[in-house]
Order: sequence, then C-alpha cells, then structure tokens
Amino acid sequence: MPNSEREPVYTVAQLVAGLKRLLEERVGRIWVVGELSGVHIARSGHVYFSLKDDSSQLRCALFRSAARGLAFEPEDGLEVLVQGDVSLYEARGELQLVARRLEPRGRGALQLAFEQLRRRLAAEGLFDPSRKRPLPPLPARIGVVTSPTGAAIHDILEVTGRRFPGTKIVIAPTRVQGEGAEDEIAAALDSLAVLGDVDLILLARGGGSLEDLRAFNTETVARAIVRASAPVLCGVGHEVDVTIADLCADLRAPTPSAAAELALPDGEAYRSELISSWRRLQRAMRANLGHQAQRFARERDALRVLAPTARIAAQRARFHAAERALQRAARLGVDRARARLGELAGRLDSLSPLAVLSRGYALVRRGDDGAIVRGFEDAAVGDALSVRVAEAEFEVSVNLSRRLVES
Repeated sequence: MPNSEREPVYTVAQLVAGLKRLLEERVGRIWVVGELSGVHIARSGHVYFSLKDDSSQLRCALFRSAARGLAFEPEDGLEVLVQGDVSLYEARGELQLVARRLEPRGRGALQLAFEQLRRRLAAEGLFDPSRKRPLPPLPARIGVVTSPTGAAIHDILEVTGRRFPGTKIVIAPTRVQGEGAEDEIAAALDSLAVLGDVDLILLARGGGSLEDLRAFNTETVARAIVRASAPVLCGVGHEVDVTIADLCADLRAPTPSAAAELALPDGEAYRSELISSWRRLQRAMRANLGHQAQRFARERDALRVLAPTARIAAQRARFHAAERALQRAARLGVDRARARLGELAGRLDSLSPLAVLSRGYALVRRGDDGAIVRGFEDAAVGDALSVRVAEAEFEVSVNLSRRLVES
C-alpha cells in the first residue's frame, strides 16, 4: 500500500492531464518528419492521420481551420514535414501531435497539389483530346477572361486589332491571382454564356511564379473551362508554364499574345487568299460557262433536227395539201350531185301529178277521208269532194251519179 504522506495517489484523469501539461510546457511546438499513414478527412473538415517511420508512429490531428490552408491533399505514403504541438488525447491517454502546418518533404506543396489534381482530372477524362472542341476559323465575337488592368489584355487587344480589325471583343473582367481568384475566374467564364454569342473564349494572364498561377491550377477553374459555352483557348504565363487550365482548355497557347495570334487569321493573308479564291472561282465559272455554251449549241442543233416545230410544219403542209384536195373533191362531188339532182328533178317533174294537172286533168278526193276518187264506186250522190286542178282547189258535192262506160 502506498504511504499517503510520502506517495500521492492520482486518478487516471489527473495523471493524463498532468502529463499533457508537462508535454505542452516542456516540449511545445516542434517539427517532425515522417510518412503519412491512415489519412482520414472527416465530414467536419478535420484531418486525422498517423506519422510514421521505420520503427515508430505518432497519431496526429490537423483541425479544419489549419486544413483549409493546405495547397495539396494529404494522402498515404507521402513524406511530409509537420509542425505541431505535442499533447495527449485525454479521452484515451494517447500521445498525439496537433498539427499546425503540413508541407511535403522534398517538393513544394503547390507542385504536389498540381500533380495530384492532374492525376485525378486525367482519370476523369478532362484532358482527353476527343473531348476538345475545334476553334472556329474566323470568330466574329471573342470573349476574353483576364484582368482588365494587366498587360495581357493590352497585348490581346493590340494583336487582335492588328490581325483582324473589327472583331468584336467581349471582356469578362476578373482577378487572376490572390485568395478567391479561382472563383472569380470561374464566374467570368460562366458569365460569357449569359453575355452570349461568343464564338471563342480566351483565358489569359501574364507570367508569374507557381504561387501567382495558383488559381489556374484549381479544380474550380478546370471544371468551368470544361462547361464553357464556347471553345476555350488558354494563354497563361510563359511558354514553360503549364497549368491545369492549359490541360483542360481546347487549345493551349504559350502566352496571351500567342493566344490572340491563334484566335484570328492574319487579315492581309486572309484577304489575299480570298481574292485568289475569287479569281480561281471566276476562271472556273468562265470555263464552265464556255463548256455549257458549246454543249447548248450542240443540243440546239440536234433539237432543230428532231424539233416538234419542224415536224409540225411538215404535218401542217401535208394537212393543207390534203385540205385543198378534199375541197376539190368536194366541189366535184357537189357538181356531180347537182347534175344528177337536175336529171332526177326533170324525170320527177315529168312524172309529177301536178304536171298532169297542168294538162287539164283534175285530182278528186273525198272530203270526209281524203281518199282519191278513182272510179264510179268511190263517190255517191251527196258526197262532198275536193277537186284539185293545176292552179286551184275547190269543193263540190255529187248531185248526179251515173256510169259513162258500161261494162
């Protein structure tokens, strides 16, 4: 049993709390190098991991406020330098390091962040050439996303004005570096879809350090480029600078000025080519018209031989000849018919009862039925008769009836 006067007895909580104070007061804030293991990013934003080497490991916690400032994403197997406060986790009595800063060992955090993001976006296919859109050969309206006060915008306006004057330039101003610049760049890219009708987007800024170009190495800007309403031509930094924005863009230019050169054709060369094309077209049209004229002449001559008008003219001549022959035949037929008619009329006249009447004879008919009275039997006393002589007709009645010739 402990001697209460000489050996104090502590509770577990008292012991752990005392050791925690001792560590924090005697050791304090230190730098530790090791390999990340068991990295876990909680929903709260805190990052928990172990820092280990060949023989030992140490539990670590990087709280949300410090984690927000990380330029890279902690991952297992990464060798890092950790600045933190040595302490005890009182609930379990475990030694831990409360990290304040986290830096990759042997390479910069920004470079590491760039490599991590590049691998992840490449795996998603954001850099695939099949996804890239072709640039329009002659854009009428170009949207420019850059700082309105930087050298890049002056270079772009000078080059575009020289290469193809009159091209409409729509500027979407934004900061291109500093805290939150990536969100402004993404918003500027999105705004061009609202401003509308741009055929091409130039994303540009001048050169700078990796820190200066940090906004262009973010996922926010990468995804804004991919969803842009028009093809994106990226001219960021100097020729040696390659950013995530360059890899996502539909085409990369080494500088802002080079981007403006690629965006528009040389106006003079374009004009010369247009004139040359017009002259070739004129020559081709003249040659084609000559060929068509010759073909037309051949077809016209062939048509004259087989033309319906020629055949109609021949048929019309035959028709007129037939018409004249028919008229002659008709007149001859009429003359013959007239002569025959005269002959028959003469014969008929000689046999006509009227001719007989003119010689003193009469035609007698009964009045009641119009029957011809031919003999004694056909009329009786009291009958009404109609007597027709050559020039008159009169009515008579029979008063006396006797037979003149006895049989």
